[in-house]
Amino acid sequence: QVLLVESGGGLVQAGGSLRLSCAASGWTFSNYAMGWFRQAPGKEREFVAAINWSGAWTEYADSVKGRFTISRDNAKNTLYLQMNGLKPEDTAQYYCAAARGMTVTLSQDGYRYWGQGTQVTVSS
Repeated sequence: QVLLVESGGGLVQAGGSLRLSCAASGWTFSNYAMGWFRQAPGKEREFVAAINWSGAWTEYADSVKGRFTISRDNAKNTLYLQMNGLKPEDTAQYYCAAARGMTVTLSQDGYRYWGQGTQVTVSS
């Protein structure tokens, strides 16, 4: 059974930092690209960041470039999202997702497994 379990969300003031983690199990984590997406109330889910199977290639949404960093530890089957300089508009439910292949993809259609999400709330 494939499981993706996010953690690390919470309430933080604007300008603060959080580190999200996504623990994966049930399939060969190291063979697949991974991504983070988010969904704010009343809005569609959107791409945040993605990383290829080895961690050598990353992509970011323009809204988070320079503030967020995606990384992975294949030995621990864990995906991370370091979020610095948080803004109120970053408030959302954050989801990790496992891609269908090894390379980075920005499209939600390119992901086959999804976690349940972790809430990030940034106060002004």
